[in-house]
Amino acid sequence: MSAEPSATRHRIAILGAGLTGLASAHRLLELADERNLPLDIAVFDAGQRCGGIVGTVERDGYLIDTGADSFITNKPGALGLCQRLGLADRLQATDARYRGALVLSKGRPQPVPEGFQLLSPSAMWPVLRSPILSPWGKLRMGCEYFLPAQPTDEDESLASFVRRRFGAEALDRLVQPLVGGIYTSDPERLSLAATMPRFQEMEREYGSLIRAAYATKPTKSDDRTSSGARYGLFAGLQGGMQELVDTLTQRIQPQVAFKLGWRATSLMRSGETENYQLDFENGQQERFSSVILAIPPARIADLIAGFDAPFSQALRQIESASSAIVVTGHNLSEIAHPLNAFGLVIPHRERRRILAVSFSSRKFPNRAPAGKVLLRTFVGGALQPELFALDDAALEQLVLEELRDTLGVTGAPDFSMIVRYPAAMPQYTLGHRDRVATIEKLQRQHPHLEIAGNSYHGVGVPDSIHSGEQAAERILTESTGLFHQESGN
Repeated sequence: MSAEPSATRHRIAILGAGLTGLASAHRLLELADERNLPLDIAVFDAGQRCGGIVGTVERDGYLIDTGADSFITNKPGALGLCQRLGLADRLQATDARYRGALVLSKGRPQPVPEGFQLLSPSAMWPVLRSPILSPWGKLRMGCEYFLPAQPTDEDESLASFVRRRFGAEALDRLVQPLVGGIYTSDPERLSLAATMPRFQEMEREYGSLIRAAYATKPTKSDDRTSSGARYGLFAGLQGGMQELVDTLTQRIQPQVAFKLGWRATSLMRSGETENYQLDFENGQQERFSSVILAIPPARIADLIAGFDAPFSQALRQIESASSAIVVTGHNLSEIAHPLNAFGLVIPHRERRRILAVSFSSRKFPNRAPAGKVLLRTFVGGALQPELFALDDAALEQLVLEELRDTLGVTGAPDFSMIVRYPAAMPQYTLGHRDRVATIEKLQRQHPHLEIAGNSYHGVGVPDSIHSGEQAAERILTESTGLFHQESGN
């Protein structure tokens, strides 16, 4: 299949060359090959590189993931794509020696109790031994076993659910920092149904999350003995996440027209066989039979405002937060803490100026030279948006001070690198599922137009990839009639 346009070929535009857009293009080509369909695919992006917020750079012997550094493998999106791309032998498991997380408690890093999985313990003894909770807090958490279920059809915030089941201490000292490290969100506004519905299901089925944990016998693959997230289910790539981006790009490039540095300014219905017209900042106009919008909702809202105001307004209801990652390399000998975990999360109640610190070279051993350690410190998010606005010098100074106070990091770092992601983290606030249902209903009024990305049904790498692949499948299913018309059948 040639990347050059043809009057007899179905033209598909993909806006966004991040993982979602690239996965869409790849899936279109897979299906076109299976069904012998002629396609012309063009991928547009306002930036100058593929991958979006996913990338990897090498610096002074360090291997640095600038966005996500791994993905969960019990969701098929990322793992399945890696296998189809021939990357199975490049997958890298997390280092079992350091699996677990730390949480700052009264200014000191403490291990998250063994078996505590984001919202719920799978064993009470480690919780009882932990200094993180007071005796009353431990008693209150243990009472969850006996509390009756109160399932409701109304959307409930994560904070309300945890406070109701386990008490305020468990929320403030454990759950908020662990969940905040994933969603950079305010738990008082975060929708439990949209983010962690399995805990609602556990309450409905077993009446208690603790009873549910005991009733479901763990297996080795469940990895329920680690703390924080289920780290045994996560994998990265030996060359960093850029390896996935590069392999994916190389696989589709011979059959796809890449147009980087093309910023779309409007999308209009044309009412012809080629249904949509895209206008670009460089003055170019292009028409396509189908369009996949793999860009943030706010950007989509700007593009479609001219032809569907209600759709545009619905998309604007999805909020987003900004965050920055300050990456630093250090001599291990100049850090007082042993860094015997994958990272440190910071409760908002501790009144620190950072969200979390990922010990990247503990997670994957090839990330730093011998005797060195690579740290990625997260700043900003929904609860501290003002810190994202600091200039680079102030942000670097802030992080070095926080690393000194929380982990005992001394000496000048080998390097410091700041990566900013403005409005890049979608916020699944209360009512998110209803908002997405409205958006998808409005989107279905426009044949051959699809939206995809991490703003709708999941924020992780597998969710982003799966969303892009589903959009591709819907485009080709919906376009079957067009193929028959264009082929003269």
